[in-house]
Amino acid sequence: MPFINERLEANRDAIAKNRADSGPVRVSRFRFEPEAVMTRLRANIVGQDDALAAMESMLVRVKADIGEENRPLAVHLFLGPTGVGKTETVRLIAEAIHGNRDSLCRIDMNTLAQEHYAAALTGAPPGYVGSKEGHSLFDLDKVQGSFGKPGIVLFDEIEKASKEVTRTLLNVLDTGRLVFPSGNREIDFRNTLIFMTSNAGALDAEAHHHRYQRGWRRWLGLSPGAGDRIRDTALRRHFDPEFLNRIDQILTFNNLTDNWLDALLDIELAGLNKRLARKHARLTLSPELRTDLCLGYDSRYGAREMLRAFRQRLEPAVARALLAHPDCTDFSADLRGSEVVVSQYVE
Repeated sequence: MPFINERLEANRDAIAKNRADSGPVRVSRFRFEPEAVMTRLRANIVGQDDALAAMESMLVRVKADIGEENRPLAVHLFLGPTGVGKTETVRLIAEAIHGNRDSLCRIDMNTLAQEHYAAALTGAPPGYVGSKEGHSLFDLDKVQGSFGKPGIVLFDEIEKASKEVTRTLLNVLDTGRLVFPSGNREIDFRNTLIFMTSNAGALDAEAHHHRYQRGWRRWLGLSPGAGDRIRDTALRRHFDPEFLNRIDQILTFNNLTDNWLDALLDIELAGLNKRLARKHARLTLSPELRTDLCLGYDSRYGAREMLRAFRQRLEPAVARALLAHPDCTDFSADLRGSEVVVSQYVE
């Protein structure tokens, strides 16, 4: 949008002039604090220390505003199995920066599996219906953000899109601009954090890990070794080299093991209590129930498996208790046989 771009340019000039007049005072134009964003991430994402450390480095660099002017602020690809926090990380960043976890432009790439769906991103080519209108899946406000806050774009499950669709993004990742084939419209990504998620190679890497756990290499104390190579092969099978070369950093999210069950349970319980707070209620779990909720955990499905246990076993019992005791504010959940029972909390 030319008007917005002109205002951004004017604001940049004004800030530069003020800095020149007042001396070497460095004030970032971005109104977010990396420490606050990371506090939210570390409170909700478990088992991904390396990925979170990379996010912290990226946020600090963006805050300092020292990146190239003719590229997106950052381009990251998150690899890993389902339910380990890839999409949730991006939503939490959006929540911390913009105050709303839906303040991002999310493109579900598994809906763009056919070549002709590239027009959904770039608009129809000249001569085709809709070419003059320049319709696109991109939400301009969420893509471009504001002078003080970056826009955030998430290409979710990008390996499921056709190669023609991903090729339309080459110029976006390289120069931060998407020019429509009609030539009458352009979207600016230079004030944007771009994230992509992918499960490419996740199943193969997990199968290799299970073979390692049962095989002779583990008993001899040897490293499983091939996991990174499997993911690298899968990436090169799904994406062109010039596409991968435009990504700032490729981060691998780990499988969530049993070591993280207590932390996952606490996160899910905190989320439930946040929703219950709107009903002026609070829930505590007995140690026996906590253990039981963790028993059905399957690492193949990650944190979503824990969420399903909450929805299928715990939340119906909580709902019954809320309706049966409308004046009660403190509830406790326990295990009676295999049934979850929620009652009024008594100290």
